[in-house]
Amino acid sequence: MVVDAKRFTTSGGAGAEVADQVSSDSVARLFADGSTVVLQGLHRLWPPLVEFADQLAADLGHPTQVNAYVTPPSSRGFAPHYDVHDVFVLQVAGEKHWRIHEPVLTDPLRTQPWTDRAAAVAAAAEREPVVDAVLRPGDALYLPRGHLHSATALGAISAHLTVGIHSVTRWAAAESALDLVRVLAADDPELRRSLPLGVDLADPAAVAGDVTAVVTALRGWLDRVDPAEVADRLRARTWAQVRPEPVAPLAQATAAATLSPDTVLQLRRRLRCRLQPAADGRVTLLAGRRSLELPAETGAAVAALLAAGELKVADLPGLDAADQLTLARRLVTESIVTVPGATAEDDGGRGRAPGTGS
Repeated sequence: MVVDAKRFTTSGGAGAEVADQVSSDSVARLFADGSTVVLQGLHRLWPPLVEFADQLAADLGHPTQVNAYVTPPSSRGFAPHYDVHDVFVLQVAGEKHWRIHEPVLTDPLRTQPWTDRAAAVAAAAEREPVVDAVLRPGDALYLPRGHLHSATALGAISAHLTVGIHSVTRWAAAESALDLVRVLAADDPELRRSLPLGVDLADPAAVAGDVTAVVTALRGWLDRVDPAEVADRLRARTWAQVRPEPVAPLAQATAAATLSPDTVLQLRRRLRCRLQPAADGRVTLLAGRRSLELPAETGAAVAALLAAGELKVADLPGLDAADQLTLARRLVTESIVTVPGATAEDDGGRGRAPGTGS
């Protein structure tokens, strides 16, 4: 059972109006009572895991995440359930007894959580497990999405990491195709027509002709979908799930205004990028969830920067000095590259977001 957040959060006190900050003493009490502490999103917080998760995502081609679970002795973290993404369990400390059962739904999607099949999950968990094992520090366990699992700490505090692999599925491609159909079909005047006045929407027969016409039209629009455009939408959706290195906004803005030929430009870490030609003779830089249109003459310079990862402004090939500075300023302003010397300390020490502190 997931503990209600109100039981372990509180206000930060004077000057910190955020009401859901973690209360350390509440966490201590809950842990003593047998609750598992879950540290989510460590792939965004702890540098070694940031690098590990990013490299794994690059190797696999699928987004990743890392959580930690710290369970008191002789306690179970979660009831039997399944995840909608693949998981690697890495045991860090203590021992944990795992029981794995066959899926009640093979390869579940993100829209098909185990809570929608709670009764079937509970019944399946009563059957003989396919894996019944104790993990010790250094052990690893692979759980394909959909496999039921539960784990109990043995004897001492147990800690493990879960590396989640958010597989890009054919259904994600189908969603991208359907999204594109929605965009294309909006140009169809027949699909934009109003239904008759006085139509009785409670009577399926009253709208059967219109629904049939719509389905037929959509089928025709689906045949016009360009697979390459679907693939690009799928790429954009996937890359948007990968969080690049944070930037120091004020420091980078200052750096952009004071660039010189000797300024070093560093490709923003963990930002997925690709350069491709555009239809109008320009070039398009795909960068995470965004795309930038750039003059064709900048193509060689951008390609060299992507290949090297780091270049001085003066070393951007194919451009004169003025155009080198113009391109560099654009890339820094768009947070495609950063100036290594401009750090979060220049933003006030912690790179705070607006409104979170003085």
